[in-house]
Amino acid sequence: MEWKWTRKPAKSCVSDEKITITTEPHTDLWQRTYYHFRNDNAPVLQMETDEKFFSFIVKTDFSGAHHRFDQCGIVMYLDSENWLKGSIEYENEEFQHLGSVVTNHGYSDWATTAIPADVKSMWYRFSRREDDYCVECSADGVHFSQMRVAHMWEGAKTIRFGIYACSPEDSSFTAEFTGMKITECAWKAHDGQKPDEE
Repeated sequence: MEWKWTRKPAKSCVSDEKITITTEPHTDLWQRTYYHFRNDNAPVLQMETDEKFFSFIVKTDFSGAHHRFDQCGIVMYLDSENWLKGSIEYENEEFQHLGSVVTNHGYSDWATTAIPADVKSMWYRFSRREDDYCVECSADGVHFSQMRVAHMWEGAKTIRFGIYACSPEDSSFTAEFTGMKITECAWKAHDGQKPDEE
């Protein structure tokens, strides 16, 4: 895998078996919606591809996350106004947010569900079918559940995808990424209603 940093953190380690990212305070990815601020400084490590159909799998370990909004997960970062991410955000000692953000043309949304705070690792599977994308999660790396299906307006050609970690508030932790692999597209073609004719 040929990795390239979009923003390199002060402390990280990259090998074929494991990648670690130590977050820096006040780093995040968000655009405009609701909060009316823009934050575009999270470290992002990605690969580039023209392949139209594939899946990318990675296991995240965020045992060190301890402060509100500490997070790590998968990302497809095209530019500051077009990207998506899937992650768990620490909230408090009782619960955290498993969710995804899709940002098209400078506006982010956030789909989330609360999960127990004692979950300390999660697998993600990111799948591409041309300019449509699917993000899934798994507790064991075998059985995946859909988190989000999304269209990316700028995601039809060459894309970059990979991993990220950040700490939006005054915090820092070390995220670990293992089990990284690229497979044939696990998100199969829809077998229900036929597409509308053009």
